[in-house]
Amino acid sequence: MSDSFSKKENAKKKAKKQQEKALRREDRKINNNKGKGFDNMIAYLNEDGNLTSTPPDLSKRKEINPDDILLGATPIEEEKKERTGVVSFFSQNGYGFIIDDESHENIFVHSNQLSEPLKEKDKVIFEKERTAKGYNAINVKKIK
Repeated sequence: MSDSFSKKENAKKKAKKQQEKALRREDRKINNNKGKGFDNMIAYLNEDGNLTSTPPDLSKRKEINPDDILLGATPIEEEKKERTGVVSFFSQNGYGFIIDDESHENIFVHSNQLSEPLKEKDKVIFEKERTAKGYNAINVKKIK
């Protein structure tokens, strides 16, 4: 029995695909990038922070004293305890705001922290305390 025309064509196509696949495999073997030397894979970082293939110039190297390196957060400068300000608003409900003379920010004040009753435009001395909602004025005293 002889094969039909379409079977012969399919066999030719299959043989051609296998031949092309073998050629591609050989091409990959010849042109593969695996097995390069370590020198081809190394990269350097220049003084600007960019990757480069040239090694750094050691003559430009600076000596660093390890004792000068600070680890952790920078030290926080302590603020002055007592501050001055002016009462910008004070409600009959027992709360108000003081404008800090130094930072010009509004600081909340409650009547529990007052040594004497306050009204608007009174000059005061107070301490600033950080809370979850911002700063509060504590130990508030009126300046006479």
